[in-house]
Amino acid sequence: MKKGEFTFTMIKPKAVELGNLIPILYDISQAGFKVVAMKMTRLSLVQAKKFYAIHKERPFFKDLVEFMSSGPVVAAVLQKDNAVEEYRKLIGTTNPAEAEDGTIRKKYALSVQANAVHGSDSDENALIESNFFFSQFEIFA
Repeated sequence: MKKGEFTFTMIKPKAVELGNLIPILYDISQAGFKVVAMKMTRLSLVQAKKFYAIHKERPFFKDLVEFMSSGPVVAAVLQKDNAVEEYRKLIGTTNPAEAEDGTIRKKYALSVQANAVHGSDSDENALIESNFFFSQFEIFA
């Protein structure tokens, strides 16, 4: 994967449960992203703790990993020029109440925790997060 051309997203359990998977994928597609890897899975508590280990000292860590392991998620690798920055614009701020109109989180999120989607915050994390879910043989770029 070429740096700058890829990002990682995960559609969170509540968004999947509420039937927002297809509308979110539609918004992603309409914004010019190409899905180059995608799978529906359910994180175990151990996997969620490993994925979100960067937050382990934060007070919300326990609730976050319990939420993220509470139901199926959809993990995907997205391709587009300047992918991380463009996707962060598309999804909006973490707090849906503060997100711009038209962003994924404004449209589909319920709260800061149930904010519909995860999006990588850097090219480095996009690679780490993509490799957490996908082997090189599962990414079609």
